[in-house]
Order: sequence, then structure tokens, then C-alpha cells
Amino acid sequence: MTKTMTTPDWEKIYETYSGKVMGYIAARVQRRADAEDLCADVFEKAYKKIDAYDEKKASMSTWIFTITRNTVIDYFRRNKVMDEPDENIAAEGEIDDELLSQETLSELAAALNKLPEELQDIIVLAYYDGKPLTEIAMMMRLSYGAVKIRHQKALALLKKEMTIL
Repeated sequence: MTKTMTTPDWEKIYETYSGKVMGYIAARVQRRADAEDLCADVFEKAYKKIDAYDEKKASMSTWIFTITRNTVIDYFRRNKVMDEPDENIAAEGEIDDELLSQETLSELAAALNKLPEELQDIIVLAYYDGKPLTEIAMMMRLSYGAVKIRHQKALALLKKEMTIL
């Protein structure tokens, strides 16, 4: 980005993405205070690195998401929190639209939090950010086929978790 970021420009970026960033972090971090601190860290990093942002390489949402994801990963590394991903692949299943519309946000967040991080990312990007699987594949540096399989696995596991709750 060649121009200098003005305060109104930065405020617009914050207003646009802060809710999504907080939702993403809150779905992964148990303590609300930690989630709020991490959200603040994301926007501090973004503010400091705004001159490095190149709209030709990625959209603003992709850039902010990348900072968010890396901030959460760093948080878990610093706190030595390690979740081993579930190796059982559930290749089939679609989540019912009715199921999603009937569950409360907190129940959905709890179910989503039980998924391995990579699967959480795919669900958040696909359904919360509205990204197509092809774009998610590029963001995560995976093949489209790998993302499609992981998307199906994530939906199956999420459906299973939602029926348990």
C-alpha cells in the first residue's frame, strides 16, 4: 500500500473486521480476556504492518485473517497448548441448514472449538467469511481437493458435535 493510512481509513478497517476477528479467536480460546487481548494484538500488528499490505497479493480480509490465525497459533505455542487432531476421517455428511439456524451461537462456538484448528479455519472461512473453497485452498496453501475433503470432514464432525450438545 503506497498511500499513508489515515485515521478514518483505519477506523473503517477495524469496524469491518473486528467482529469477525473476535469471533474467530473466541471460538478457539477458552478465556474471554485472552480472546480480547489477542484481538487487540491482531489489530496492533495490522496497524504497524499496514505499509507492508499489498492489495495485489491478497484482499484485506485475507491479510487480516492471516495475522489473526498466526496470532492464535503463537498464543498456543507460548502457552504450550497442543491439541492433537482427530485422525478419524468422516468422509460423508452435510450439515443441515436447519441445524445451524436452530442452535445458539454459543453452542455452535463450543462445537466448533472441539474441531481441530485447521478444520475450524475452513468452516470459519467458508461460512462466516463466505469464502469459496478455491480461495480457502489458496489461503491455506493446500490443493482444492485437500480442502474439499477437509471441508467434508469438518462438516461431518461439526454435525456430530452439534447432535451431542
